Amino acid sequence: MNINSNPTQSHKSETVSTYNFFLITISSSRYYEYGDVTNPEEVDDTSGNTIKNLLTTNGHNVIQYKLINDDFTAIQNTVNSAVCSNADIVITTGGTGLTSHDVTIEAVQPLFDKEIPGFGELFRFKSLEDIGTSVILTRATAGVVRNKTVFCLPGSNNAVRLAIREIIIPETDHIVKHTKD
Repeated sequence: MNINSNPTQSHKSETVSTYNFFLITISSSRYYEYGDVTNPEEVDDTSGNTIKNLLTTNGHNVIQYKLINDDFTAIQNTVNSAVCSNADIVITTGGTGLTSHDVTIEAVQPLFDKEIPGFGELFRFKSLEDIGTSVILTRATAGVVRNKTVFCLPGSNNAVRLAIREIIIPETDHIVKHTKD
């Protein structure tokens, strides 16, 4: 082995570079105002638009977008449908706060075959500079459901921008390679 080579980079370089993403925005207020929509541009979904734009400008495909309400069963059904699609990665945004209506984490975590605790830890660490100690309120998490990675992000535009740009896009190849094994 060449001691000057970076094993992480060579490990990551063995993968494909374009993936399919399924986006789910969880917002009761938007859902009740707009109903079933298939594109974040159809609603005032800044975070959904940010995710879609960052993914597509980085060469990935957004194969489906769903707007749903903050409902435990609706969230579980939509995530289950997403992991049964041809998506490689599922991203939810919204419903991760501490109010009684925020049930995304409670709905999605039981579906995880494996949790990815490092995502939430890194996300909170990177968020510390922007939001300070308020970072303790974020419950962003990720896990694997039937060989598909599911990321649960807050609904804040700044939060999704940070997660997509600084964590998810740089690790997509690596994540998909390991979940497909």
